[in-house]
Amino acid sequence: MIALDAQGRGTGAAFTAARIIFGGWFLFSGVEYFTPFELQPLGNTPLAREFTLAVIHSGLFAWIKLMEIIVALLVLANRAILPAALACVPLNIVIGYWNFVLDPGVVEYAFGIVTLMLNAILLWPWRQELVGLLRW
Repeated sequence: MIALDAQGRGTGAAFTAARIIFGGWFLFSGVEYFTPFELQPLGNTPLAREFTLAVIHSGLFAWIKLMEIIVALLVLANRAILPAALACVPLNIVIGYWNFVLDPGVVEYAFGIVTLMLNAILLWPWRQELVGLLRW
């Protein structure tokens, strides 16, 4: 079960697992960009490589990776989960698009699905409040 404690933090095994996996994944993904190891996948298709290199060469990728690090630290510390998870929604839509459209494949589909699901689990405790944002 996913619920909120008295301080407004998510609780439950699914939430805790999602928080740790998502936070660890985003921390690794963000930090590795700033290392000399060049682990960032560029993609297997020409369009995926072109897109990724354009974002890298524009300088936007460094800002994305910095955001991933900040979000990961907040999520791992179980602090400001709602704003951190909301900040990841546009990023995860692009990640999903890259995995489903620009660079399709079994592994890519799995990564796209998992990142979107983990983000949704982190937002789940606030679903009632968030649904209100969708009303006209």
